[in-house]
Amino acid sequence: MRALAISLVCVVTLLTACSSDDRERKFVARDVGALYNLGKDYLERGRYTDAAVFFDEVERQHPYSLWARRAQLMSAYAYYRANKYDDAVLSAERFLTLHPGNKETDYAYYLIAICHYERIIDVTRDQKMTQRALQALREVERRFPESDYAEDAKLKIDMTRDHLAGKEMEVGRFYQRRGQHLAAIGRFKTVVDRYDTTSHTPEALHRMTESFLSLGIRAEAQKSAAILGYNYPGSKWYRYSYDLIQDKG
Repeated sequence: MRALAISLVCVVTLLTACSSDDRERKFVARDVGALYNLGKDYLERGRYTDAAVFFDEVERQHPYSLWARRAQLMSAYAYYRANKYDDAVLSAERFLTLHPGNKETDYAYYLIAICHYERIIDVTRDQKMTQRALQALREVERRFPESDYAEDAKLKIDMTRDHLAGKEMEVGRFYQRRGQHLAAIGRFKTVVDRYDTTSHTPEALHRMTESFLSLGIRAEAQKSAAILGYNYPGSKWYRYSYDLIQDKG
């Protein structure tokens, strides 16, 4: 019993020691300016999660102050810098819900888009996050076409579309290697129809030519090769398609 009592005392002491700093940070009432400045100080020192905690506390302790609105956006930024993207998106979305007409809504939308964009993974993986990034970036471009954020969003939209096209090509080549040419053509056609301004379009047209010839559909093969030659006459993919058509007589 004595040993058990000593163990319980040690556990309580440890928990008290570990949580004292959290209680000081999160639950002690502070002046709104002091809370905001603590968050800003932690942000400047690179302690981004701690900064977000204090910015969140500004809103929790002083929800109707002018500081609370600014703190919401600063919290989103701090979470973003801490690579806590889901928390950053939630904070930014909360800011937009509570202050839809604020002059800084453009940055909130942009921050949401960047949080999705920076989580884009390679083309061999699921592209759900890439789709979210593309949708969010387009929202920035649509809502704030004259802003600096729109300019950056346009560049990232192009890169995101190129990434999605790359995924379609990767799947299409997989089907093609397995002799599933109709499925492959479907993927390559998606690139040509939806992502025609990306770097993958010439190869997609060539792969379509290959697959149509493999299926014995010469007219469609000639059509895709002709489109390739018209739009990309100096491309290596057109030379490949031209030689392939010639080899097939």
